[in-house]
Amino acid sequence: MMTLRSNDPFNTTIYGYNDRFRGIKGTRMVVLMNRNDMLRMNIEEGETLGLATKWHDGVARQMSGFRATGYDVPEGCCATYYPEANALLPLSHYVHGSFTPAAKSIPVEISKA
Repeated sequence: MMTLRSNDPFNTTIYGYNDRFRGIKGTRMVVLMNRNDMLRMNIEEGETLGLATKWHDGVARQMSGFRATGYDVPEGCCATYYPEANALLPLSHYVHGSFTPAAKSIPVEISKA
């Protein structure tokens, strides 16, 4: 999973729930998925999903209430908004050398709500 911004936030302050860049309206609780992955996983557009981080530190990180949204992301990848999905990012998962949180490569498991 990668996290991304829309046109409405400033740092972590959210000013609106519409993303004119991606055509998403009314919510930021979405998981953008490749449509082939959605077909393979039998996930319908708009279905409610949960995400769980798959990390080796023994901490359970789970969130639910994400709306499945077909989008042009690579197969096997998905995307959510920052800061909404920050709870899924392990602090021990960072870029070596810079110690920047690796928010573009969070290993997650997707489940139906």
